[in-house]
Amino acid sequence: KCFRALCCKGPPPPRPEYDLVCIGLTGSGKTSLLSQLCSESPENIVSTTGFSIKAVPFQNAILNVKELGGADNIRKYWSRYYQGSQGVIFVLDSASSEDDLETARNELHSALQHPQLCTLPFLILANHQDKPAARSVQEELALMFLTADSGIICPWLVPIPVCQGK
Repeated sequence: KCFRALCCKGPPPPRPEYDLVCIGLTGSGKTSLLSQLCSESPENIVSTTGFSIKAVPFQNAILNVKELGGADNIRKYWSRYYQGSQGVIFVLDSASSEDDLETARNELHSALQHPQLCTLPFLILANHQDKPAARSVQEELALMFLTADSGIICPWLVPIPVCQGK
């Protein structure tokens, strides 16, 4: 009876896989976020140049995340990596300068309006919430023009302290 239960059960069903794209400016915490989700050591994290792909395993699914570097000279190529994406993670530095905030807002709105992304789920992570200069989620929503007045409402802005002071 035991043998029959073991041999006839077969392998577990495969977990569904979802392809996501992770974008945000340099230093926003994309690499740190993915390293934590993959249970990797936070030591020796280096900003992504170009792109990297990580498989993030969860109990019921696997997220294949394309992390795209956020430097000026790389952002213009982001759209080349959007095809096939099933969702978007935008990582925002809550403690960034006003100039970086404006750049992030422009990049976010560009992504929200891109034909390959505009119908996809967006998760916006307000990172570096542990820093003294961090803006609140309400401030971020208003400054990123993600309020009812703007016509773009994004209920998925989540505060996170990924880097814990880094």
